[in-house]
Amino acid sequence: MNRSARFAIAASLATLVLAACAPVAVRKPGTTKQLAAQAAREQMLGARQDWSLDGRFAASDGRHGGSGSLSWQQNGQQYQFTLRAPITGKSVELNGGPNGAVLTGMGKQALAGRDAGEVLNEEFGWNVPVADLAWWVRGLRAPGRPAILTFGANGLPATLDQDGWHVDYRDWYAERNPPLPRKVYASRNPYTVRVLIEQWNQAIP
Repeated sequence: MNRSARFAIAASLATLVLAACAPVAVRKPGTTKQLAAQAAREQMLGARQDWSLDGRFAASDGRHGGSGSLSWQQNGQQYQFTLRAPITGKSVELNGGPNGAVLTGMGKQALAGRDAGEVLNEEFGWNVPVADLAWWVRGLRAPGRPAILTFGANGLPATLDQDGWHVDYRDWYAERNPPLPRKVYASRNPYTVRVLIEQWNQAIP
C-alpha cells in the first residue's frame, strides 16, 4: 500500500477540494505604504501566540498526494493538527513543538520525530515546512530570514518567497482587521502544500 493510500485519499481529490481560483493579476514590489502596512500586520499578528483555524489541507510530493479537513491549534510554539480524510472519515493527529513531534491515528503505534516535517515526510512522503507555515498561513514572513514579497491590486501580499518555497496568496479575508489569508498555496518543486482557511478562531481578530 502506498503512502497516499494509507490516508485513503487520491491526489485528484486534492485538486477537487482545493480548486484554484484565478491568481491575483497584479504582482509588484511593495510601495512604502504597502510595506509599512505589512510591517504593522506582522507586528500585530506575530505577537499573538495562541490562535487556531479550521479549513482544508492538501499536500503532494509530485506523485502521491492527499487532502482532507484540517484543524490547527497553535499555543506558542506548541501545535496540534487534526487531519481528517473526506471519504473514510479517518483522522490523524500531529502534536509537537521545539522538542519534537508525534503522529497518532495511522497505526497501532505513534510515530515520533525531531519535528513535524520529518514525521509527515516519513509517513506520507510530504515535505511540509510546518514551522514556517505557521507564519505564512497568516500572511507573515517567518522572522530572522530573508524573504521577498510582491503585492496585489488589493494592497495585500500576492506572493512570498522564503527558504526556497514560493507562497501564493490566492484569496484574503480582506474585511478583517488586520486582513488574513483565505487560500495559501506553497510550492517547492516537486512538493506542494495548500491550505484553504474556512474560519479563523480564538486570538485572531
